[in-house]
Amino acid sequence: MAGRPPEERLVRVFPRRTSHTPDDALAFVGDPPLWLPADVSAVHVSCTFTWDRPEAERIAEAWERQYPGRVTLSGPAYGHAGGDFTPGLYVRQGITFTSRGCPRHCCFCQVPARAGPLRLLDSIPEGHIVQDNNFLACPPEHRRKVYAMLGRQKRAAVFAGGIDARLVTDEIADEFRAIRVSEAFLACDSTAAIRPLYEAAWRLRFLGRRKLRCYVLIGFSGELLSQAEKRLEAVWEAGCLPFAQLYRSPEGERQYDLDWLRLQRKWARPAAMFASHRVEVGADA
Repeated sequence: MAGRPPEERLVRVFPRRTSHTPDDALAFVGDPPLWLPADVSAVHVSCTFTWDRPEAERIAEAWERQYPGRVTLSGPAYGHAGGDFTPGLYVRQGITFTSRGCPRHCCFCQVPARAGPLRLLDSIPEGHIVQDNNFLACPPEHRRKVYAMLGRQKRAAVFAGGIDARLVTDEIADEFRAIRVSEAFLACDSTAAIRPLYEAAWRLRFLGRRKLRCYVLIGFSGELLSQAEKRLEAVWEAGCLPFAQLYRSPEGERQYDLDWLRLQRKWARPAAMFASHRVEVGADA
């Protein structure tokens, strides 16, 4: 879904609300409201996750009854690769993409199949939350432009798309040291990822645990609960604050038992992690 002309009244609809969902007057979640927006040019139903497709298709039909011939259903769940990025259109203001795709081919990740290899956007859209799939894979001159843009923002930078630990060098650490960083997310999605995580976390240790976050995919490819817990503990020992994510296939069919759900909740809540490791709030900054 590309950007829109400024005069167009485009309604965007989403099957579920997330932290990325826009919150302007023309963004909706679910069925049409009682009071419908007027002078609507088009309705775009945008679906990110494949397991939300049945709900997205249902609400697309509901909106089609209100705006015949003006409803389009698309999004990453339908293979849309993403083109130019318009801030605030399909994600809330403050989030930005400066590149698309990723040069890696991780077996659990849908990005290469959907978005293809890494490609840079022609412009650097404003925003303090950088959601690029692999920002460090971008060339130095592109990163410099992004840092300059981040320097104009009122809020400190959040590298939420994931920082590739294998690409964190002393030079990258110096780049991050030179800007205001609120959070930077690494990733540790397998046992093989632990060593590069430790090396990257050591180089970025000046950020402190509360700013140095780490996505941890758990439950993939037959992983046992004990193995997932051991890896989460290793991420903590590396000096990061883990963010556990239960694996869901594109079909989203796996059902996790209570022990898995408890593990995920514990390792996604900073207060629970600090409490279980007997660290006082504020003491492990």
